Amino acid sequence: MTLTKSEGRPAVRLAKAARAVRIQDQLDSLYQETPVPLDHKDPFTLLVAVLLSAQTTDKKVNEVTPDLWRLGATPAALAAADPEHIRIAIRQIGLAPTKAKNVHRLSRILCDEHGSVVPQSFDALEALPGVGHKTASVVMSQAFGVPAFPVDTHIHRLAWRWGLSNGKNVVQTEKDLKRLFPRASWNKLHLQIIFFGREHCPARRHEWRACPICAWAGSKRREREEARQQKRPGGPSGRGGRRG
Repeated sequence: MTLTKSEGRPAVRLAKAARAVRIQDQLDSLYQETPVPLDHKDPFTLLVAVLLSAQTTDKKVNEVTPDLWRLGATPAALAAADPEHIRIAIRQIGLAPTKAKNVHRLSRILCDEHGSVVPQSFDALEALPGVGHKTASVVMSQAFGVPAFPVDTHIHRLAWRWGLSNGKNVVQTEKDLKRLFPRASWNKLHLQIIFFGREHCPARRHEWRACPICAWAGSKRREREEARQQKRPGGPSGRGGRRG
């Protein structure tokens, strides 16, 4: 493999880095403003909203959270609430019984162990019921401004389509994206890629040649591979799954 004289790295890596720069420039031009899609007013309501969003659309979460906040929008209020009332408030979203129990339990833990305050720590957040690395990353980045690159199945899929990661799993994709993009841009890029995916790069019936980024960054091989996956029973597997 050809190596560059200046850095002694494979040329393909420089091509990937150049692709990342162009992708970031396009996303910056398309999405100068990046509001968090989930309605919230503070770190706690963001934490709960992100937890609820697993296997459910942000739109649906925004539809049910007003009913949930009527029970209370603080750790103390939801810790004191009947878990069944929480379930009823969020019954329209997937996995409502489990999510209701997790919201109730994490609210009690926040009250008992964290002074009713959402901790600003990946480890402490991931120790809460129903909170995985992706959810913790969203809260750390969007509530506290800590550089993070939350990767769900959608970002995972786009990174693979654009040749920025090998699609092995979300853990590897997060590492690859963090290496390719400047740390200061991670929080904004996470949201920009989500917005782009919704507008231009859907999971199914995606027109690769019509996509503003896949048209030049995607490869024929990956397009064919995705087409084969979507023809299988059950469709694509999400290329490595997601973390909550």
